[in-house]
Amino acid sequence: MAAEAEIEEGAGASAATKKNGRGRMLLIAGVAAAVIVIGAGSYFFLFANKPNATVEDTASAAAAPHTFIFNLPEMTVNLSSPEGTENFMKLTIALEVADEEMMKSIQPRMAKVVDAFQVYLRELRKSDLDGSAGIYRLKEELLRRVNVAIAPAHVENVLFKDILVQ
Repeated sequence: MAAEAEIEEGAGASAATKKNGRGRMLLIAGVAAAVIVIGAGSYFFLFANKPNATVEDTASAAAAPHTFIFNLPEMTVNLSSPEGTENFMKLTIALEVADEEMMKSIQPRMAKVVDAFQVYLRELRKSDLDGSAGIYRLKEELLRRVNVAIAPAHVENVLFKDILVQ
């Protein structure tokens, strides 16, 4: 009889464990479903109800300033190389300016700009131009130098049309 009582107690404990396990699984599934529903609702509330183009967006696009592009002649320079190897860089650059009047005021000073670029570029090493960070530093330095050379006029951006480093 004692053996039968143990079996019955074991079966009862097993059934209680299964019931608690199912309850936990249902609770976890319910919480996960609630999180998904709240996340999806938040997404649709924040992003999906907005039209593609509003009146304000089109007005701001129309009010955005139109820029002009000033193309510089292609430049080829020897790079500095302490190892004795010959490296060179071939560049085609364009300058972005705010308006046509600025373009006309810059044009007589282009010799100063090209000179500033040539002096700086000849001091670069091939390793200075490695990766996107090297090209970004080059772009920022050229922008600084062109603005110094043409002051008080101002260039908005330096645009690379072609870069070749060998």
